[in-house]
Amino acid sequence: MTNNSKVVLGIVTAAAAGAVIGLLFAPEKGTELREKVRDTANGLASDFLDVIQRGRQQYAEVEEEVQDKAKELKSKVAGKYAEAKDKVEDEVSNAKHEAENMKDKAQRYA
Repeated sequence: MTNNSKVVLGIVTAAAAGAVIGLLFAPEKGTELREKVRDTANGLASDFLDVIQRGRQQYAEVEEEVQDKAKELKSKVAGKYAEAKDKVEDEVSNAKHEAENMKDKAQRYA
């Protein structure tokens, strides 16, 4: 569990405990008390589900962002690789031409 999850869980738990304690000490009839406890529990459950949903949305957003960055990085690396390969091939070709020229000159002077 991350620190944020622990904090949210702690807040929800404390709120639920506080609400139940407050309702238990209120001078009301049993049916009214049970209804208030049920309404409070439903409200807290709804709030908790909202927090979970926001967490899922944030996770999905971060996951998508990471995937996009990974694709972008892969594309950049592929581009740099192609550039380097082209440079090496050009240099090899130039070296071959130079070697051929030197060979021709050597044969002329021999």
